[in-house]
Amino acid sequence: MSIARQFLKPLAWTLAVTALYAGIALAIAMSGGSSQAATTERIVTDRNTGLALFGFDPVAYFTENAPRPGAREHELSWGGVTWRFANEGNLQAFRADPGVYGPRFGGYDPVAVAQGLPTGGHPSIWAVHEDRLYVFHSEANRMTFAGNARAILTHADQAWPKVRADLVP
Repeated sequence: MSIARQFLKPLAWTLAVTALYAGIALAIAMSGGSSQAATTERIVTDRNTGLALFGFDPVAYFTENAPRPGAREHELSWGGVTWRFANEGNLQAFRADPGVYGPRFGGYDPVAVAQGLPTGGHPSIWAVHEDRLYVFHSEANRMTFAGNARAILTHADQAWPKVRADLVP
């Protein structure tokens, strides 16, 4: 093995590990530490505010195809947490059918749930698949989901009852 190869191989490994740790730290920082809070609620909430989806409007993902912050004057308590909406129409749509608009798996990342892990998703990393909202802990998980959603959802549906039961109500 050449000297250059001996030097580059450990360097590449070090850079890969550093990038991994940086990605994890960034995800935790973006989520406001939600991965720690995620194991204590059945619906992922912002630990500081108590808001579901960190205060983002769940209906906007469907009506505007984008995350939109909710407003304090458009709040609704459902599932033991407070949800915010961008407008009264979105609040009423959610009230009429929260099972349609609320994120599946209570806002936990479906890729992690499929592995039996209660890892909270973040509202800026999301997908609507077959008319349901999913939020993810990382962009990598969203890409994994996009590549094999059916298999991931099959495993997540099987794992969810146990994962949910282990969460404190």
